[in-house]
Amino acid sequence: MDRFHSMQLFTRIVELGSFTKAADDLQLPRATVTHAVQQLEKRLGARLLQRTTRHVSPTQDGEAYYERCLRLLTDLEEAEAVFASAGSKPKGKLRVDLQGTLAKHFLLPVIDRFFERYPDIELEIGMSDRLVDLVREGVDCVLRAGELGDSSMVGRRVASLQQVTCASHKYLAEHGTPETIDALRGHRAVNFLSARSGKPLPFDFVVDGVARSLQLKGSVSVSDADAYVACCAAHLGFIQLPRYHVAARLDDGTFCEVLSPWRPAPMPVSVLYPHHRQLSPRVRVFVDWLADVMGRAD
Repeated sequence: MDRFHSMQLFTRIVELGSFTKAADDLQLPRATVTHAVQQLEKRLGARLLQRTTRHVSPTQDGEAYYERCLRLLTDLEEAEAVFASAGSKPKGKLRVDLQGTLAKHFLLPVIDRFFERYPDIELEIGMSDRLVDLVREGVDCVLRAGELGDSSMVGRRVASLQQVTCASHKYLAEHGTPETIDALRGHRAVNFLSARSGKPLPFDFVVDGVARSLQLKGSVSVSDADAYVACCAAHLGFIQLPRYHVAARLDDGTFCEVLSPWRPAPMPVSVLYPHHRQLSPRVRVFVDWLADVMGRAD
């Protein structure tokens, strides 16, 4: 195995914390991976990895070598991207994790257009709302809704989605329609649990340009967007979410929006990827495609 491929292999072992996972990721025999690392350590005259029965982690020398490898591999990818012929197409496997409702509503219905443009890219798609360790899990990029909280990642905003506060028509017929934010305090809500804290998210409003939050009591809390809407449809109280997710119910009168003059700020949608992946041709074209599709979202 040449030095370039040895560096590639070493970085994947560090990122995935496993010889076996790195072997699977790079489609190499486990014995080849073990032998390559032994030869690398012998050539450098340093122990790079600490091995336990459950995990592999870099030594101090290994951490320093890993950082150098990342810079060299990134420089190489940048050079190839700059000097590649104009007619060449990115190819290879790309691992992405997409927020489920966004993927189902906006992306998956038109995913065939991506493959028409880039037939040599193989997509491995996960769908979740959880916090993903992109480096350790070998994920190239994620699509997420909400404010960005991880400064170690490169973030690109691709959409801003209008949000609404609504309840079922039957709930409002039974409990009345609040005309002010203060009047909402006496009502029930379906609470949505934060993926970060596990606590219910407040209802947000913008009054004269100033953000205002309100926590409502409720009989049920959920952590899934479809369950959130289903509980609202079961007349359990108010919900607050991007309009696209309930547009059909608002249009047919099943759900009714309230307090529209004080809607919350639009929800940002962003793509996140590690710094060392920002120049990868595969990542770049996929992020550009996401931005194009989500840029038409409403």
